[in-house]
This record gives sequence, C-alpha cells and structure tokens, in this order.
Amino acid sequence: MANLFKVKTKLNVSGSSGSPSTIYTCPSSTTAVLIGVTLANTTASSSITATVSLTNNDGDNVTLMKNAPVPSGSSLEMMSGNKIVMEASDILKAYASAASSMDCTLSLMEIT
Repeated sequence: MANLFKVKTKLNVSGSSGSPSTIYTCPSSTTAVLIGVTLANTTASSSITATVSLTNNDGDNVTLMKNAPVPSGSSLEMMSGNKIVMEASDILKAYASAASSMDCTLSLMEIT
C-alpha cells in the first residue's frame, strides 16, 4: 500500500446551498485521511458563514460544520487536530453564505 500526502484547493467556493462546490472526491480503490481543512474568507469587509458536508458512498450524507462564522480577511481550520476517513467515492462539499467569498485548502493522505 502506498501512502501519498496531498493538498487540494478550491478557489471561490459556491455561495449556494443548492449547489455546493465539490472540494474532493475519494478515488476508487483508495482510502483518504483528511488531516486539515482550512476555509479562508477572501472578502475585504464582510463576515461570511461556511458549511461543509460529507456525501458518503453508503448514503449517509452528513454535515460536518454548518454556518460557521468566518470573519473578513481570516480563516477557519475546521479539523482542530481530528481526522476524517473517506472511502472510495465519498465526496467532501462546501459552500459559503456569499458567492466568490471563500477559498478552501484540504490536506490529506491517500492510501492506495
């Protein structure tokens, strides 16, 4: 089994709860361990909220963080030392309270 550390980024995360941005999809025959998720407010003067969810391959779709405040010009680290294991076809999604106001950086390890 190979262990590969990776970083995934998403600029201008969706501002719509109806169509959240896909941040990462776990590839087939792979297990991924999420190590860190950083959400950055890219606006100059407005606070936003951020929501992150996990769409499971087994149908249990869960919200990991809902409407968490992210002040203007700052970031939020949602993992706080925890880890989340993703299996093949699981999808991490996110959206902000305003369009083009948030970037996302994901640190992970893929096990193949």
